[in-house]
Amino acid sequence: MTISIGNDHAGPEYKKEIVAFLKKEGHTVHNYGTDSTASVDYADFIHPVAKDVTEGNATRGIIICGSGNGAAMTANKHQKIRAALCWNEEIVRLAREHNDANILSLPARFISLPQALKMVETFLNTPFEGGRHQTRINKIPCT
Repeated sequence: MTISIGNDHAGPEYKKEIVAFLKKEGHTVHNYGTDSTASVDYADFIHPVAKDVTEGNATRGIIICGSGNGAAMTANKHQKIRAALCWNEEIVRLAREHNDANILSLPARFISLPQALKMVETFLNTPFEGGRHQTRINKIPCT
């Protein structure tokens, strides 16, 4: 898979470890995140991830900020994006199975690095169930 990743100043350590994990697993990574803890605006690093996923240049995206909220809100402004703010593996699994989430938003200040890595693994390996869930997803876009 090709995975796009973006983060603000709350997530460089998480991004570094997640990128290493993704590459070890054989994935291609587009890295839009900062490597610094100096304050930046998360939207500058999240929009490129959402654009990659929307345009088919990445299969999925991973975004990281302090609470995960700002990153998720930014990504979800893009049509065809279903960014899920998740704080444990069960929420990630349900976001994939029921919502076909294509971007995982991680709250770096509220989860540990080992938790984040397990959540990424779950995000990549959980299939979408389709069926009645697809009907619901089809109703999400606002026209």
